[in-house]
Amino acid sequence: MKGCEVNTRLLYRLTLVSGMLECLLFAGVVFGYASLVFVLKEDGYFSEMCAHDPNSNISLMETDCPSQDEQFSLVFTIASFLNNFLNLVNGFLFDRFGTMATRMLGICLYTTGTLLVAFSDAAFALMLFPALSCIAVGGILLLLTNMQVGNLFSAHRSTIITLYNGAFDSSSAVFLIIKVLHEQGVPLRPTFLAMSLCSIFHVARTFLLMPRTHIPYPLPQSYTYGVNCGKANTYNVEQIERMRETTVTLSQDSRGKDDSTRVDEAKLQKTQEERSFRSCVRSWFFLWHLLWLSIMQLRHYLFIGTLNSTLSRLARNDPSLVSRYTNAFAMTQLCGVLCAPWNGLILDRHKGKPRSLGETEQDADLRSSCLSLFLTSLQCLLFSVCASIPILPLQYLTFILQVLNRSFLYGGNAAFISITFPSSHFGKLYGLVMSLSAILSLLQYPLFALIKGPLHGDPFHVDIALTLLTLVVFIHPLHIFIHSKRRAQSRKNKADDSDSSEAKL
Repeated sequence: MKGCEVNTRLLYRLTLVSGMLECLLFAGVVFGYASLVFVLKEDGYFSEMCAHDPNSNISLMETDCPSQDEQFSLVFTIASFLNNFLNLVNGFLFDRFGTMATRMLGICLYTTGTLLVAFSDAAFALMLFPALSCIAVGGILLLLTNMQVGNLFSAHRSTIITLYNGAFDSSSAVFLIIKVLHEQGVPLRPTFLAMSLCSIFHVARTFLLMPRTHIPYPLPQSYTYGVNCGKANTYNVEQIERMRETTVTLSQDSRGKDDSTRVDEAKLQKTQEERSFRSCVRSWFFLWHLLWLSIMQLRHYLFIGTLNSTLSRLARNDPSLVSRYTNAFAMTQLCGVLCAPWNGLILDRHKGKPRSLGETEQDADLRSSCLSLFLTSLQCLLFSVCASIPILPLQYLTFILQVLNRSFLYGGNAAFISITFPSSHFGKLYGLVMSLSAILSLLQYPLFALIKGPLHGDPFHVDIALTLLTLVVFIHPLHIFIHSKRRAQSRKNKADDSDSSEAKL
């Protein structure tokens, strides 16, 4: 029996580490698009547009061609839109069919995308549209199935979720490696074929280190999956939700809580079980969270999609200078995996500490999330301000703030949904919030067209407008703060009434 427990702990750790590698090396590579664009321009993708572009500078065709830049921006706009919008479908697939089916779909899409890039060239540049879209959607499916690994380590659940999202952000540096290899004479085809072959790793991990359905939360005793010894305890989310009320009743007798706290815990668990998907979507928590994510995501997507053209303008079309800053941006993306866990630590800082009288676990989680949401909002404001100032050396600071904020944003988004809503709806709610935010992210393309057209390549006015819009995101943490205060006051009043009743008796 001890051997089985040791094997189970080893299984959990292997799942955690292998999932980390999967997110770090594959899941979010599409967001390193700025590095890939530099390579694609050198290989002549969409270059035929420059010869007929009246606004292009023929002597600087490779770096100063608005029509070519617009086409590259459209590729990223569509890929990033589908990356988010299809999350609604992805979430339903994950909740309905489980981990294995969802991962196999993601692996097929990802492999298709890398093969399309491998066999594309300047004559078939339009293949980039389906290729980048498949890579983006396949990558987010891998992330979606990996985030449940946090359920295996309940005391560090939010930290692991944010860590995986940070690894997802850092994987954008993979395209920097491809750019460096390309500068050393290695063409795109062998590098993307190698990425396609790595699907063997994804398939092996799906069958050996991931569950067929879902990892439940809270975790049943001796829960295992994949290759295991003895008879596996393989509860899924649906089973654990049905058992939760019984578990709460039994645990009340073993804990030393006062009666009011135990009643609140039981009521919360029962409410969570009965809470419908519709009621979650119609809650103010979900609506403000959707607006919070959508605004900041739009700011990041426009920044990434226009980075190459912005650097070209600020560097006065000096290719070596543009390459240096593009490399610097890609290198900072590696730090996402280092930044994201700090947000998780902020969210988990209350774990293991005694809670206030009558405070439930969800109340404590919400109270802890308030600081995380506020810091993320503040980071986005500072990032947007720096990005609006047209000074080239200042962009180094912009890159740092961007990767810090992005790692906090997506990790905090997934963690907030996991702690606020029932785990049985996590996939659907995560997918819905990402899908709806994708609709707003479509504004990046008309904004890019506005910058290239009427604004003559100067994004200053658009940057200022987005910076002012960023101020709206502070409403979300303020709403959580007010809610937590009211809950605390309600608990205090209830405790005072209880004391008064006891005194009268």
